[in-house]
Amino acid sequence: MLEISSKTNLLEHKSYKYSLQDVAEPNLHRDVYSYDTVPKVAFNHRRVPMGMPEEIWITDTSLRDGQQSVEPYSVDQIVHIYKLLSKLGGPFGIIRQSEFFIYSKKDREAVEKCMALDLRFPEITTWIRASREDFKLVKDMGIRETGILVSCSDYHIFKKMHMTRSQVLDQYLGTVKDAFSAGVIPRCHLEDITRADFYGFVVPFVNELQALSREAGIPVKIRACDTMGYGVPYTEAAMPRSVAGIIYGLQHYADVPSQCLEWHGHNDFYKAVANASTAWLYGAGAVNCSLLGIGERTGNVPLEAMVFEYAALRGSLDGMDTTVITEIADYFTNEIGYRIPPMTPFAGSSFNQTRAGIHADGLMKDEEIYTIFNTKKILGRPASVQISKTSGLAGIAYWVNQKYGLEGESRVDKRDPLVLALKGWVDLQYEDGRQTVLTDKELEEQVRNLAPGRF
Repeated sequence: MLEISSKTNLLEHKSYKYSLQDVAEPNLHRDVYSYDTVPKVAFNHRRVPMGMPEEIWITDTSLRDGQQSVEPYSVDQIVHIYKLLSKLGGPFGIIRQSEFFIYSKKDREAVEKCMALDLRFPEITTWIRASREDFKLVKDMGIRETGILVSCSDYHIFKKMHMTRSQVLDQYLGTVKDAFSAGVIPRCHLEDITRADFYGFVVPFVNELQALSREAGIPVKIRACDTMGYGVPYTEAAMPRSVAGIIYGLQHYADVPSQCLEWHGHNDFYKAVANASTAWLYGAGAVNCSLLGIGERTGNVPLEAMVFEYAALRGSLDGMDTTVITEIADYFTNEIGYRIPPMTPFAGSSFNQTRAGIHADGLMKDEEIYTIFNTKKILGRPASVQISKTSGLAGIAYWVNQKYGLEGESRVDKRDPLVLALKGWVDLQYEDGRQTVLTDKELEEQVRNLAPGRF
């Protein structure tokens, strides 16, 4: 049957529906995932059309997936993180939702306190075990939507759950019916989708979910979970690793609208951000992230990265307050005690800092030469230098100007007697075997010794 597609406005075939393939043996894609070798990236040279939705947004899992990989947050910490997410996301709710656990009394207390703030964004959602009791709990707390786990690869179906595809399908559909009976929107987390039999299980399963959704008159959301970070953003990559292919397939063969389609990735192969951006570009409305990328193993998609991806792809921050990223980094460092790797983009202590003299020389002439953007304006963090054996005269001059707020004619240059004297002292430190960078406190003390009363 031919139908006009609401997405492309072209006639498309809609007659073919993929059926469940209830195989006797699991499809483990051993040609790609042999376990004793690095997973392979195969190409089939099939392209799918790029189609970014009219509206895209970010969802947050810092308080669910993120919290699983660190010391549990206190109730007050959860509430403060939630407020920071709201502030960062801005008045238009680009950070649309945040998911919470509700297993324990402490979890529920945190949710209740966040709900009491009456913030429009991010909407509070939950993640639960798939049971009638938990659905009732979600409903009783006044929460509209919850995530439920529906593992979809044969690694999970056969090896972990010891079931067949048809048995798992029936179990999952029963769970979703329970959610609909409770009046709750189910968000189905298709765990391990990048190792699943996409057309033999995933598409037939999602088509069944869509049929239940139409019958209940309640939407069902689909979260495509790249649980092991196997997804790749490459054009013409073959399934099951193609992010574009997964998103296109869920839309084209399972009729999942963009506003109900979400990507959740991990960073095992350093592709989390690129994969999330690809998901947006090919039709997913939402990408699921955690602050600072904190999550299982190598972590989730860093939320702050997708803030900048959004701005780059849309040409606007649309009300997001990026200076809050610095507040978040300070809070995680000073209040939670989490150590952010110094080189972490946008949030690490060294992300816009140089130790190289040649770079400092460029900063002295025009900071745009070696700074990715106006970090003082966008993040509330000016470009800076650390003094080490490679800083040179330019690095020391830049440090002095920045430390003492010297501008215009007051600025010192590489020929200033103080800079020359400091350079001599710095060289002596490293000639004596020092390996570490010099601290601001040490440098300030030498300035007082070399130029008493100057600043």
